[in-house]
This record gives sequence, structure tokens and C-alpha cells, in this order.
Amino acid sequence: LEENGPHLLVVAEQTKVFTHRGGNVTLPCKFYHEHTSTAGSGIHKIRVKWTKLTSDYLKEVDVFVAMGHHKKSYGNYQDRVFLKESSKNDASLIITDIMLEDYGQYKCEVIEGLEDDTAVVTLDLKGVVFPYAPRLGRYNLNFHEAQQACRDQDAIIAAFDQLYDAWRGGLDWCNVGWLSDGSAQYPITKPREPCGGRNTVPGVRNYGFWDKDKSRYDVFCFTSNFNGKSFKSIISLTELSFYIQFSDEAQQACRDQDAIIAAFDQLYDAWRGGLDWCNVGWLSDGSAQYPITKPREPCGGRNTVPGVRNYGFWDKDKSRYDVFCFTSNFN
Repeated sequence: LEENGPHLLVVAEQTKVFTHRGGNVTLPCKFYHEHTSTAGSGIHKIRVKWTKLTSDYLKEVDVFVAMGHHKKSYGNYQDRVFLKESSKNDASLIITDIMLEDYGQYKCEVIEGLEDDTAVVTLDLKGVVFPYAPRLGRYNLNFHEAQQACRDQDAIIAAFDQLYDAWRGGLDWCNVGWLSDGSAQYPITKPREPCGGRNTVPGVRNYGFWDKDKSRYDVFCFTSNFNGKSFKSIISLTELSFYIQFSDEAQQACRDQDAIIAAFDQLYDAWRGGLDWCNVGWLSDGSAQYPITKPREPCGGRNTVPGVRNYGFWDKDKSRYDVFCFTSNFN
């Protein structure tokens, strides 16, 4: 009976691996034969197939397939993936130049004759999840517009697992936002009346799945610093005691600091790192915002929650604020 049982066993030595945008990573996968000490019997050719699982778990995206000397990669993975092949039974996949979209679960499938087995590995990216609302204000994005809004911020729509990790890290946001699986959710660490009630428990609240074309919410975006580098500082020009227009003045003011106008995610990451600034400043999307870690009267009131406050979108030629700049001097 033992000899009639399965001989092929596929194992992932790690079920989750971490990397960052622009980096390289190895997704571990090895195969064994239970009743022999060798990697293969030599009777059948080994076929290795890597696919990426989607959020609905019903569809899979082809990544890479190999059989003998025949190898093929697919889609955005072309010229970025190859087998490690450190030994005869090594089916580990190396992915280079990691993209934000590479985040997710990957399935390693090994086929030999009539036998096959699989293992699943999660690729996680180090980065930041941030809530985003468009120029038109709260709840104005359908799902497709939400995707574009994140792309405009050099980001992608966050997955539930990414939002959940951000919530565990302290993210508290009362507005509902799209996630990559098409659901609308929001994270609450401090239950209160406007956000589901004071007597509810903290958590990521699921608002449900809605029509991607007609329903409108904000969006939760995810981005990862290129090559894992973190910026040295966010510079506010308030100390220079002047207010400037967005168009030429703000850009020049940042260039004078050897920097560029900060994007929302960069300011949001700086706020998470402790940046507290009461004066409103321009961001690269044309919005005027400011980060508060210690709520107080001159900065929105003592009873408000910490966060990056959105002062709105204003006339770029007539309105005057400070500006938040992002320096490219890395640690």
C-alpha cells in the first residue's frame, strides 16, 4: 500500500518572504520523493509551474513554467523570473526588480508523470498603506478611478492583508475606502460614534462588496520605497515665513532645498514617523494638507484624532500656503 501512495512531495521552506520595491527575492520551493533518496526517478521529465493566486482564489495568473531546457515567463514577469536550481530538486523562483504589483500569493506546482503536488508562498512588501481622497472630495471614486488615483500617487490599491497590517500598526481612519479585492472597508483602532459606535470593538470594518462602476468611496493605497531606502526628512518651509503659490513658486522653493514637492504618501509616512506640523502646505497632487500627531486647539481641536489633515484642493495660481518637500538624500 505504501508503494501505491504518493511519491512526490513539494515543500516551501518559508511560507512568507519579505522584500521591497526594486529588490530581488527568492520564493522557496523544493520537491522530494518519499520512497527514494534521489531527486527524480529519471523516467518522467519534471515540469515546474509558478502561478500567482488572485483575490477571488478562482483565477490564477501564469508567472513561469519550465520543463527540461524549455522555459517561459509571462506578462510583467518576462525577463524578471528564473529558477534558482541550486540542486536537482530545487524549484525555487527568483524574481528581480520587484514591482508593487508583485505582492501576493504564489503557487509552486511540480508535475512528474501522473503525480503532482503544490506549495504556496506569500510575497510581502515593506511599505506604507495610506488613505486617499480625490480632488472632488470624500466618496467620489468608483473602483476603476480608485486604481488610477493610487497610480497617480506612485502606488497601487492596497490588499486586505496590507490594510490589516496597517491597522495593527495603529492606522485609524473613519472613511470607507476601496481595496484591491473590490471590497470597501475602513480600519478603526479607537471606536467612536461617527465610526460604527463607541461600543464596537476595534478592527477593520467591512462595508461590503459593491458595484465597481457605480459605487463611490475613497481608496486605500500601498507603496514601497524604491530599493527599501527611506527618505532622510520632509522639509517644511514654514520656518522661512512665507506663503507661496503652487505652480512655479512651490516647485522652485523645493528645488532650492535640493528636493521635490512631496507626495501624499511621503508626507503620510513622515507623519507616521512623528512629523507634527500645524501649518498647511502644498503636496504634489495640488492638495493642501498638514500632519498632526498631537491634536490641539490651533490645529483642528484637541478632540480630533491624529492624522494628515486635508485642507482641500485650491486655486494653484491664487491660493498661497507653505509647501512640503521631499529630499532624495537617502540614509
